[in-house]
Amino acid sequence: MLPPPPRQPPPQARAARGSLSLQRAFLRGPLGVLRLLQLLAGAAFWITIATSKYQGPVHFALFVSVLFWLLTLGLYFITLLGKQELVPVLGSRWLVVNVAHDLLAAALYGAATGIMIDQTQRHSYCNLKSYRLPCAYHAFLAASVCGGLCLGLYLLSALYGCCRRYQGKEEVV
Repeated sequence: MLPPPPRQPPPQARAARGSLSLQRAFLRGPLGVLRLLQLLAGAAFWITIATSKYQGPVHFALFVSVLFWLLTLGLYFITLLGKQELVPVLGSRWLVVNVAHDLLAAALYGAATGIMIDQTQRHSYCNLKSYRLPCAYHAFLAASVCGGLCLGLYLLSALYGCCRRYQGKEEVV
């Protein structure tokens, strides 16, 4: 009877591709902070709208805010985990994707903020102290402020991304 074959050492685990590690430079950097502020302001925008009685074009503003809140959340976590190479086709151009996202978000948040300002003006009649019926004026006013804040934050992050691209950098961090 033959002796068993010698044991081979276990194969080395691949640490580069399968491991998750936080990109602390992104978390502490300007774009990471801007993304967190965008998430907070965007959540305040859509929660304020969703808790009020809305109709008509306000549906578009709610759609824009929820859509870009979810997209920003996805971009934030993909970049934080350093897994942009897993995104087909776009992962190799991650900085350009972020800038395009920010510019589109700024444009649509501009439209949504305009809608909310218009709705605030349309409901200004119930801003009187003696008016007793329920009114969405204050909710629309708060949503207008949050929408303007979102617009500014997305423009700022697009400007930051454009500056990085102009400097010849390809990475977000």
